[in-house]
Formats: sequence, C-alpha cells, structure tokens
Amino acid sequence: MAIINPFRALRPPADKVTEVASPPYDVVSTEEARALAADNPLSFLHVSRPEIDLPDGTDIYSDAVYRKAADNFEKLIRECPLEMEEIPSIYLYRLIMGEQEQIGVVACCSVDEYDNDIIRKHERTRRDKEDDRTRHIMTLNSQTGPVFLTYRARQEIDTMVMETTMSEAIYDFTAPDGVQHTIWHAPDPVRFVQAFREVPVLYIADGHHRAKSASRARAELKDRSFSHTGDEEYNFFLSVLFPDNQLRILPYNRVVRELTDLTPGEFFLKVTTKFNVTEDAPPAPGRPGQWSMYFVKRWYGLTPKAGAVATADPVASLDVSVLQDQLLDPILGIKDVRTDKRIDFVGGIRGTKELERLVDEGKAAVAFSLYPTTVEDLIRVSDAGSIMPPKSTWFEPKLRDGILIHNV
Repeated sequence: MAIINPFRALRPPADKVTEVASPPYDVVSTEEARALAADNPLSFLHVSRPEIDLPDGTDIYSDAVYRKAADNFEKLIRECPLEMEEIPSIYLYRLIMGEQEQIGVVACCSVDEYDNDIIRKHERTRRDKEDDRTRHIMTLNSQTGPVFLTYRARQEIDTMVMETTMSEAIYDFTAPDGVQHTIWHAPDPVRFVQAFREVPVLYIADGHHRAKSASRARAELKDRSFSHTGDEEYNFFLSVLFPDNQLRILPYNRVVRELTDLTPGEFFLKVTTKFNVTEDAPPAPGRPGQWSMYFVKRWYGLTPKAGAVATADPVASLDVSVLQDQLLDPILGIKDVRTDKRIDFVGGIRGTKELERLVDEGKAAVAFSLYPTTVEDLIRVSDAGSIMPPKSTWFEPKLRDGILIHNV
C-alpha cells in the first residue's frame, strides 16, 4: 500500500506567493537563477540556488553556499513572512499549461517505502547531486521542493479531487512562464490517506535526487536521535502525486557537437546502413520507432532496418536506447552519454527550432528529434526494476519550489 501523511506546511501568504514561487533548482543554471531572482528578494531561488548572492565563480558546493542558504531562508521566513499551518493538512496542486491540465495530491510519502521500492525508480542518481540536496535538507531542516510521483489512476481518488477543487483555493496565480498554479486545502485529509492505502505502488516521475537525499537525510537524523519512533517528520518526504493518465512527457532531444573523424558524407553513409532514411521529414517524429535528424540544414526521417530492433526488453526497446545502440555508439563512438562531452540534451519544451539553431550556428554537427517516452514506458521500466537511459523524460509543466515546505 502507499502511505501518505498530512503535514504542517510552511508557506507564504497569498499576496506574496507569486514572488516567492520559483522554478525547481535543477532546471536553471546559476546564471539563469541570478537573472530570474534579480530585483526580487522574495524569490525562493535565493534559498535553492544561494550562490546567486555570492561572487561569480563561487563553488556551488562550498560551505559558504550552504551558510547563505540558511541565512536567506531565515530572512525569508522573517520578512515575507512564511507561516506555519496550525494543523497537518493535505493539499491539491493543479497545473495548467496551454491545454495541458493535471491535478496532484500534495502530501508526505514514506522514506521506508522509497527504500523498499514500494516507491519505484527509473533513474540512477549521482553522488555529487545527492550530497548537495542532502546537505541542503540538513542545513535548513526542511524539504523545500517536492518529488513528482505518479500512480495508476483510481476513480475514488479522482472523485475526491474533483470535490475538493469546488472549494475556494488558497493560491491561484500564473507564473512568468504562463503556467497557472492553483492549490487547495483538502477538507478531509483522512479520506485521502485511506484511499491511497489501496494504491499498491507509486512511481517517481521526476525528482530522484530529492527522494534519495530525503532518504540519506533520514539516515543521518535517525542516527542522531535518542528515541527514534518512525513517526518523526524526517521519515517522510514532500511529494506531489499525479494520476498517470493526466501526465505529459515531452521528448528529450540530442545534439552532437562534432562527427569526430568522419566527414559529413561518411557519416551520412553510415547512417543509411543502419536506418531507412527519407528526405524532408517533419522535425518531430509522429510515432515511436521514428527519429528526425537535422543535418546540413535539412531534416531527415529515420526508421530502423527490418529486424534491427527485435526485443521485448523494456529498456532496450525505448527510442532513446535504439538511437544510442544503433547510431550514437556504433557510428559516432559515443558510449556513455553521461560523460562524453560531444553530446548534449535539449528538453522538448525548447522545440525543434532550438535544434535547428544549434546546428545552423555551428554549435552542433547533427541533431536528433525523438518521439517522447510515454508514462507507460516509465511504469514498465520501473516495474521491471530497470533503469532508463539518461535524459529519457522531460515533464512539463514543472512544479514550483517554495510554495509548500516540509520541516523535518
């Protein structure tokens, strides 16, 4: 069963939420965060990316950065001010981006269930990023951004969600990127807790490092405790749980900076030995098993040769895996996309025009537009206990940090 807990959120007043709410720390660079938070002392980026308030070139993992995070957090609590709920609550969080609408349940999930794979993963975490967010939690004694989870949709929960959204929202604002964020109190949190007990497993959609860091922080706090009971707040982590049938995944496209020792003609010829190639293809493929390649200012369509991809393996059959196994590795020698500096990734929210720009300006030699991985793919890989290739999914719209904070 899935355990969810109400919590006492630390949150901004309604008239300040637009200023406080900020993009997730891991989707903006230091430079982007500094620009977004300029002239806005309430932006939560001062807490999640505190290096923006230190001199250029400051090591983002230095002691000074975490001290600054703590100072900025205390200042925000005092001057905004952030206010603590009187009683534990469960919330609903609706995101609207264009025609895309999704409503999730905001609650705290069990670290034990994460550790025991009742909350399932599809991505490996990096130790340096784990270290960073673990230290951030320990420094602030808070989880300031939620983990994005999904579950198989259930009619009972859908009905409860719809009933709750008929009440007055505590927040309703549109962020600078045009995404509308609306949050409600659930009037009867116990009903939600009981309903989720019938959900057999949860899946991390986005936020693997946040979840892993919550687990590591719990281990440290448990070791420090003289009377651990399992009910302490550090045993739970901040989450938003969305039904699987409401989510949208955008493609995570690839650009390659250079062809290494291949001429353009040699590269193109090698591609034709692995794929059926058509000219003047659409920039975005229309279905799984198709790729669009932007090369020498022209779009080409790629489909595998007959029999080239005949596997039921949930990971090997993914489009990102096929591109890697059939082209990036054998033709370009890119064996590890995590470490090879020749390859970069472009989230689908930037569109295919960004791929064209990078190639046309000579910043990349070739670009690949992919059909998006599906939520069903994610669930199938997670259920198999497998790991997706890096940069397989790009979820939009994004949750915002600093709206609902969980103190541990």
